[in-house]
Amino acid sequence: MKILTIIVSYNFTRWIKPCLESLSHSDYPTDVLVIDNGSQDDTVPTIRDAYPHVRLIANGENLGFGQANNIGMRLALEEGYDAVFLLNQDAWVAPNSIGFLAAQAEKHPEYGILSPVHLNGTGNRLDHGFASYVHQTDPARIPHDQDVIEAPFINAAFWFIPVRTLKRLGGFSPLFYHYGEDKDYVNRLHRHGLKVGYVPTAFGCHDRQSRPVTREVFFRTEYVYLLSEYTNLNRTFGNAFAYSVLACVKKSLLAFMHHKWKDGCTYLHLALKLSGKTHEVICIRRRTRMEAPHFLLE
Repeated sequence: MKILTIIVSYNFTRWIKPCLESLSHSDYPTDVLVIDNGSQDDTVPTIRDAYPHVRLIANGENLGFGQANNIGMRLALEEGYDAVFLLNQDAWVAPNSIGFLAAQAEKHPEYGILSPVHLNGTGNRLDHGFASYVHQTDPARIPHDQDVIEAPFINAAFWFIPVRTLKRLGGFSPLFYHYGEDKDYVNRLHRHGLKVGYVPTAFGCHDRQSRPVTREVFFRTEYVYLLSEYTNLNRTFGNAFAYSVLACVKKSLLAFMHHKWKDGCTYLHLALKLSGKTHEVICIRRRTRMEAPHFLLE
């Protein structure tokens, strides 16, 4: 299986060594493509000088996570790869992980996305997001008697995607700039009868445990989640409208009732922002209802 590992970078210097060297030490060969979103540090010269085997596309501007990954996925289709492995810049994998993922992807075609177990940056416990998705807190308790364990959602820090999935679903929706694109993609995956899961014998570390959740980050997360519900093909349009725009209005009213004026105004602003996306949402929903390599051909 010919695999292209895609890393979208922005100020990548801190993690270049553990990330790229984990791929160099992989038991299973993979070509590596870094797509840089206009880094302001030494990312681009460092990769060119120290990692000449890594293919580099320097955008010169920040296209966002999804659209940068789409560049790599488009190349994978054009150049005859069998799978892509999306790897966050602040993440790295165990030497046997890619091989395990490739083997299970061939054995279980019902899975459109496979992931390793996500550990934290020190590797001593599960990543907090992954733990919530799989309803487990202790990596030692993850069962190892199954090839693949299905999950309702796994974030895109480590996504192994066979090209057959790309040909059916395409890439990330341009509605999402950064965050939310993976939730939207999994919703589309489920709509088209595919599963997402993780391989319990494969491991990767995601170095993000120390990041604070500020008010700004919280409401940005709220917005992209509600937008992903608006585009969710597993709901009728009316139901999706209720779970996104009307849900946001409800949160605004509840905040006002509890005299949280700032939060109420923010939720009201988000509801208006979501409403303003209605035409785009309808177009995207209509388009992605059909199987095709969406967003990768234009």
